[in-house]
Amino acid sequence: MFFTMAPAGVARLTSFFEQTIGQHLPRSEQRASFAMYAFGLLSDGERKSVEPMAARACGDPDECRATEEQLLHFVSKSPWKDHDVRREAALYVTRVMGEREPVTTWIIDDTGFLKQGNHSVGVQRQYTGSAGKIANCQIGVSLTVATRTEHVPIDFALYLPKSWTDDPARRQEARIPEEVTFKTKPELALDLIARALDDEIPGDIVLVDSAYGDSSDFRNGVRVFGLDYGVAIHAPTKVWLVDSLNRRRGEALGVQQLGVDLGRRAFRRITWREGTRPRKLASNFCFRRVKVVHEDGTEVADREPLWLMMEWPEGESKPTKFVLTTLPRRMSKKEIVRTVKERWRTERAYEELKGELGLDHFEGRSFPGWHHHVSVVLACYAFVVSERVRAFSPSTRRRRRTGPLPVAA
Repeated sequence: MFFTMAPAGVARLTSFFEQTIGQHLPRSEQRASFAMYAFGLLSDGERKSVEPMAARACGDPDECRATEEQLLHFVSKSPWKDHDVRREAALYVTRVMGEREPVTTWIIDDTGFLKQGNHSVGVQRQYTGSAGKIANCQIGVSLTVATRTEHVPIDFALYLPKSWTDDPARRQEARIPEEVTFKTKPELALDLIARALDDEIPGDIVLVDSAYGDSSDFRNGVRVFGLDYGVAIHAPTKVWLVDSLNRRRGEALGVQQLGVDLGRRAFRRITWREGTRPRKLASNFCFRRVKVVHEDGTEVADREPLWLMMEWPEGESKPTKFVLTTLPRRMSKKEIVRTVKERWRTERAYEELKGELGLDHFEGRSFPGWHHHVSVVLACYAFVVSERVRAFSPSTRRRRRTGPLPVAA
């Protein structure tokens, strides 16, 4: 990938590694190792773990072992701060993205890193959407920033089950810092959001799936941060309809039952993506103002009224998708649908991070090593997306997203 770039792109990449990121790597050997590791991730090699990257970097077999040791030390033991590198990469890419389109949306999601054995930090048998089943894996919770046409993951948190946080021997072996304690995925997500706010990353709408949206603590936390949200919820979630004065009316109902009771005639067809390439996307939606039934000590009268967006796809016998959102009433229903649907394109970013940049290829076992590897991957992806934004107009980029990760300027 890197070697197909035009001279101006090569100059930007050199400056990105040496100055933008390099300012947070205090020693020259760290900057050299970061660049070598990054070039290994950006290369055309199929496997992006340390041993094959070192082999590609060295023509001399005698030097290959020394290079491998250099990269292993850099990624697993070298003392540099992941947050500083990730913040710099995020600010870099959002500045470039913002020159074309506003960065408005943050997407919280998680992805699995399939593993063999039980020694990689955080690994256990757990459900991952990456495999669509329970598997032996690590789980990383991510924060992605988005414009209308681009998605860029900028931060990750490794989910550590209690089988790791409560086991002193495992903590020591994996070098888990003392201050790291057990946190649920929604709690990790709120930490990611807090960091992004502290770093002044642009964005004001948070989108999540039901694993996070079902948590009233998460929803409340997002609002405390001063952000809007669009959160998926499960069908049994109970709500009250509210009147024009935001007073509840009637009995609480599960959101799916509410949609069924309203009937198909209450649903209107909305198209949120026009054109044939990519194909037109449309479905049937119904919106109602509601308050959510949950136990958090807040009086019903004091709870925030929300939009409940219900979707009844063609061919289904009942509504199947449900979203709660704080997006303002002045927005059109089409604008709300289009905004909420931005979440689905995050899977494409995961595919690029794993398939092109080796996000899930790290073979080390330690907590610092996992985070260092992820930081270099995120920095590389931030640069790649920046080049893509510079090179192609939004309409052109939409046509190109079906192919491999484009890097050439």
